[in-house]
Amino acid sequence: MRAYHAAIAAAAILTLSGCGNMASNRSLESVHQPIVSQNNYTLDLNAQGGALPAQEQRRLAEWFQAMDLGYGDRVAIDDPAGRNVVVKSSVEAAASRHGLLVNDVAPVTTGMIAPGTVRVVVTRAVASVPGCPDWQTKLEMNYRNATSSNYGCAVNSNTAAMVANKNDLVRGEPGSGVVATQRSDAAIKQYREAPPTGAQGLKEGTTQQGGS
Repeated sequence: MRAYHAAIAAAAILTLSGCGNMASNRSLESVHQPIVSQNNYTLDLNAQGGALPAQEQRRLAEWFQAMDLGYGDRVAIDDPAGRNVVVKSSVEAAASRHGLLVNDVAPVTTGMIAPGTVRVVVTRAVASVPGCPDWQTKLEMNYRNATSSNYGCAVNSNTAAMVANKNDLVRGEPGSGVVATQRSDAAIKQYREAPPTGAQGLKEGTTQQGGS
């Protein structure tokens, strides 16, 4: 009997410990969500004389290529001396080769900018899902009908890796203002207002073969 009661007590302890490891998330919203962080990369260029020399323009082009500059990146110019139209046009020309525009406002970066130089700043967003995969939660006895702590890790991790502009995970991408129903309504209107194909009368035909 003593062994029997000991087995029951051990089973009860295991049951309680299993309930303690249960997940408390009873919704379909995953616990681990993508986190987007911003990284700033800088390049100081010699702009003495109010323009970028050919050597500095080559440095900028090679830096953009090494950075693999592309969609989702933001380019800005930090010019302590003021807005230099000539320098900005040179940076815009280099950024346009990668399909990007130059922002008017540059983010705050560390380090002083030497006199006679301008700083080109590339801001790149990085997305990741911390804590994934997560197999710590035990769901052997799921009395609360909860989802696993690993639920959604695969989808969110793949989304964070594949989305081109990581900032879209934060604020989304604005639409064009033209919804799909407007396009379909235009097609339906054109179809309804088109004259019938038989409005000019039916073409006369014959059942006889040619010449007979």
